[in-house]
Amino acid sequence: MDDDSPAARWEQRTEIPLFLGSLIFIAAYATRVLATGVEAFWRSLCLIVMLALWGLFAADYLVRWRLGGQRFLRFVSTHFLHTVVVLLPLLRPLRIVPLYDVVQRRQGEPRLSLYARVIAYASLSTLLLGFSGALAVYQQERGAPGATMLTFGDAVWWAASTLSTVGYGDITPVTPTGRVIATGMMAGGLGLLGAVTGSFSSWLMQTFSREGDERPPGK
Repeated sequence: MDDDSPAARWEQRTEIPLFLGSLIFIAAYATRVLATGVEAFWRSLCLIVMLALWGLFAADYLVRWRLGGQRFLRFVSTHFLHTVVVLLPLLRPLRIVPLYDVVQRRQGEPRLSLYARVIAYASLSTLLLGFSGALAVYQQERGAPGATMLTFGDAVWWAASTLSTVGYGDITPVTPTGRVIATGMMAGGLGLLGAVTGSFSSWLMQTFSREGDERPPGK
């Protein structure tokens, strides 16, 4: 039976608008980082939009806490992803699983298999994490003494090699904040890569096992 609690109804109503807000947040942040030649007015407008959306995310977090009826520390410990995306709003698009769940409740039965959903989620999360990480690291590394990340293209290349766990080492962060971000991206890359390879391997095993069961016995 579907969950009809106040917290579930709140999530049903807000998950899609907040996801769209997170994409606007990333767009505003990208504009501030990359569009260095625009007028100060537009950069200030992007900052105002980011602060307003961050306040919206924080308000959503507090409402979920109140509706959950838990002590605050208990809520923080049991809703780790909620806490992370409030502290680091660039990562809020990673809440694709709750978003998919909300959309699916409105459409009925899932249209994709479990394995396809895991692979799609991991792939989209990798793209979002890579783009957000490249923006954040480039903002920290740009103009730093001894930096090897000179353009945003360098940052995208670094993010791709980091998330894929290849790590060529031709471009590396030199600032403390950049290295902290890099550590988080390494952990995220390992987790997402493991999810994809694990789901794909499980799908192959299930497919081969089904083919073996359907094969007629030999004479």
